[in-house]
Amino acid sequence: MSINKVFISGNLTRDPELRATNNGTQVLSFGVAVNDRRRNANGEWEDVPNFVDCTMFGNRANALSRYLSKGIKVSIEGKLRWHSWETNNGEKRSKLEVIVDELEFMTSRQGQGEGGYGQGNGGYTQNNGGYNQGGAGYGQDNMHRPMGSASPAGIPQPPRDSAYDEDDIPF
Repeated sequence: MSINKVFISGNLTRDPELRATNNGTQVLSFGVAVNDRRRNANGEWEDVPNFVDCTMFGNRANALSRYLSKGIKVSIEGKLRWHSWETNNGEKRSKLEVIVDELEFMTSRQGQGEGGYGQGNGGYTQNNGGYNQGGAGYGQDNMHRPMGSASPAGIPQPPRDSAYDEDDIPF
């Protein structure tokens, strides 16, 4: 048996690129910087960045493209996929990327830091071949909130007793 499961959290290195395949499947590509902490030659700890290419497929790729932007901190669960190809010049190339199964916002678009919009356990989750949108995580614990509890329009809504004003919500 082999297991192909990856968990990373880091900041987006660029704005996501949304495109579609010939059959209409939405494809969202973005990069995430993940720090690796190691000792340098002087014995001091330093953060060394790793840059990871990520790809997401389906309708949620289109939805998330509106909310993801460079600098946002995210947590991702997915699997590794290796690609190889030959360039027009005959050079052989390859890359390892993460195919995203789940994505969770760790900071807001406005850079409010942890605890702002998007933190919590409400990410986007694949379930039985389809995609359900969980609670958006308005700074509270949504671990026990059932998946797919979004509004009929597919946009997560804050709890009715929320301290947030509707004008503060970014959508």
